[in-house]
Amino acid sequence: MYDRILVPLDGSAPADEALDRAIDLAATADATVYALYVVDERVLHATQLDAGGLVRAYEEEGERIVSEAVEAADPVGVEVVTAVEHGSPHRAILQYAEEVDADLIVMGTHGRRGIERYLLGSVTERVLRMADVPVLTIRSEDSPVEEEESLDADA
Repeated sequence: MYDRILVPLDGSAPADEALDRAIDLAATADATVYALYVVDERVLHATQLDAGGLVRAYEEEGERIVSEAVEAADPVGVEVVTAVEHGSPHRAILQYAEEVDADLIVMGTHGRRGIERYLLGSVTERVLRMADVPVLTIRSEDSPVEEEESLDADA
């Protein structure tokens, strides 16, 4: 079924829920989880602050987050390989998936709606559209569900 499951992490609740699902799948399939944190340097350089110091702080945060993934998987005996990469998040995720020959990518959704979604974009959506492997998206219990207009207005 799956041998290598990639789960991108950012410290958010949706990412944590995706990690839980990835660990469950890996335990069932006897697979390895690849926990990835991406430092988005483009945003840091745009602030024109102490980019070097901020990059180091985000690297440390990333190391902490992927280390927590190892701890979360330990009780069920799932192996977790960790990485902290730099670059555009969706591109770094796709590149890393190719490097590790991932069979599946498991990602959380943040539940943005309306204009906020279009202005900010969605890393998950870009990965979903561009990935060469299946992408399982996990909606956080805290994410708002966008209400859709009924197609059966006359019903």
